[in-house]
Amino acid sequence: MRTLGILGGIAPESTIEYYRQLIATYRERRPDGSYPPLLLNSIDLQKLMTLVTAQQLTALTDYLVNELEKLARAGADFGLLASNTPHIVFDEVQRRSPLPLISIVEATCDAAQALGLRRLGLFGTRFTMAGSFYPEVFARKNIVLVVPDAADQTYLHDKYLGELVNGILLPETREGMVRIIEKLKEREDIDGLILGGTELPLLLRQPMESGIPLLDTTRIHVARAVAEMFA
Repeated sequence: MRTLGILGGIAPESTIEYYRQLIATYRERRPDGSYPPLLLNSIDLQKLMTLVTAQQLTALTDYLVNELEKLARAGADFGLLASNTPHIVFDEVQRRSPLPLISIVEATCDAAQALGLRRLGLFGTRFTMAGSFYPEVFARKNIVLVVPDAADQTYLHDKYLGELVNGILLPETREGMVRIIEKLKEREDIDGLILGGTELPLLLRQPMESGIPLLDTTRIHVARAVAEMFA
């Protein structure tokens, strides 16, 4: 059994959900009451977001690699970043990482392809929605990604960092997000939506919304990680 190293705390609320889902998914494959072998390094969300906001990508990469080295020294066999936003530097982090890493973007792309989806909306922080790291991966599979307009991106970003990462889950915020989904479906004819922020599934919990599937990147990432434990 291979030990998973989690770089978490980015943000804490979704890291808690990762832990819960890892246990549940592991026990689906091993229903003997045991627990999955994993290590957690909970890093400083504020430091990470400061580096991302300032576009200090080299410093961000150095920070993440240094924290992954701690997991490697502790005995992890492979790892993941329990968040979408730091995947903005995933390629360079992966190149320098002492551990093999599972990309949340690549795992989500595989899931979208398995469902036969061809045109997807993308929610997340502003850095995720405006970044190239999601479209580049999905373009390899001929899957088109579209994002909300500037005003809706600001709404999603502010609600994400102001509410969701702090565990504040408001019905009116969910209603606002559903309205954006409906706008994207009408304007862009999307056939699915990527919840490209690991806190988003805490609010948008249904597997379908407005008649289209929601791709829960946390759940997809967890499933790939548990499969790797048993590999």
